[in-house]
Amino acid sequence: MTAWLHVIGVGDGGLDTLSPDAAHRLAQAEIVFGGTRHLAMLAAHHPAERRAWRSPFADTAADILAARGRPAVVLATGDPSWFGPARWLRTILDAGEFAVLPAPSAFSLAATRLGWSLEEVRCLSVHGRPIESVLAELSDGARLLLLSEDGSTPALLAARLCELGFGRSRLHVLEHLGGSGERVRSSVAGTFDLDEVAALNTIGLECRVEEGVRTYSRVPGLADDAFRHDGKMTKRTLRALALAALEPMPGQLLWDVGAGCGSISVEWLRAAPGGRALAIEPVEARRAMIAENAARLAPSGLDIVDGRAPAALEGLPAPDAVFLGGGLTDGLFPAAFGALKPGGRLVAHAVTLESEAILLALHEVHGGELLRVSVAMAEPVGPYRGWRASMPVTHWHITKQGAS
Repeated sequence: MTAWLHVIGVGDGGLDTLSPDAAHRLAQAEIVFGGTRHLAMLAAHHPAERRAWRSPFADTAADILAARGRPAVVLATGDPSWFGPARWLRTILDAGEFAVLPAPSAFSLAATRLGWSLEEVRCLSVHGRPIESVLAELSDGARLLLLSEDGSTPALLAARLCELGFGRSRLHVLEHLGGSGERVRSSVAGTFDLDEVAALNTIGLECRVEEGVRTYSRVPGLADDAFRHDGKMTKRTLRALALAALEPMPGQLLWDVGAGCGSISVEWLRAAPGGRALAIEPVEARRAMIAENAARLAPSGLDIVDGRAPAALEGLPAPDAVFLGGGLTDGLFPAAFGALKPGGRLVAHAVTLESEAILLALHEVHGGELLRVSVAMAEPVGPYRGWRASMPVTHWHITKQGAS
């Protein structure tokens, strides 16, 4: 199939910096799509129809499809495959219908200016996304490159870094990369003093944690005191076991049913880049705990659902994994397992004899793996130490095969 649409990356130097092939495609275009800034670059005498992105952005799909078969161009910044329109276009067009002609990305230019190896840097964007969406990537010594929303982004990021104990981090603000107005400045988050930052900027972040500030691994099994809770939580050892069986995957959705303080949801999101979680919890005070824990430990990807399962599950998007930890009832498993996608994983924990009886019956019918876990902790006994056992927990997990 011959491409009728060409997605052309434009650097800060404008259309004069296009490759000969990109310039030819633009000259031949009957329709040009892009943002207001890009469309303003076109010469007044260019005969093409100008189509600005609609709001919401997805509404532009109808315009793209209506242009099918005509020579058309999309103008985008830098490399359109780095947080640009190329990914979205693949959802509405066949692969052979369009071709991407990239310019150097802001990430490539920033890494070059800072002397960083791009393969060792995490490349992210807060353009059109909340700053909170990148906070889970913070760790001592990490290097991040971020596409900014506008000129206010560096100062806002610096303030959030200070709140989280990363005030020693250094922000490199790179403005108008590749253009005549290029400028590179640096400041420490705790004393951030850069003013009049250009709207078109990229941030290079070198993370440094302040002395005494507690940080957390992304490996499941955080200490229980990492979470605010009222005792209604899946404890560390059982939580690590549950997460291993749930198998967090990038971009997948978890239902955390009877979420308590949200510890399972939070650890799922920390372990699965781009993952999502629905924490279903009927108790208002616990929903507040979930929100607080997520804000500190997994600031992006969690939605809290007010309701009691199974009724609260109706109409929710189909999950890739389900955790049932808030007490089993006779009607809960059919609703959750019926919604689970083929290949999805379901994990259930039971503490009471009544809940355990339900799991035993389900295991007999559906199979899966059934474990009984008892954990004992060494605690003081007078001048000595002894083992203090917690209540045993029955753990069941199963993978859904084929259609339900």
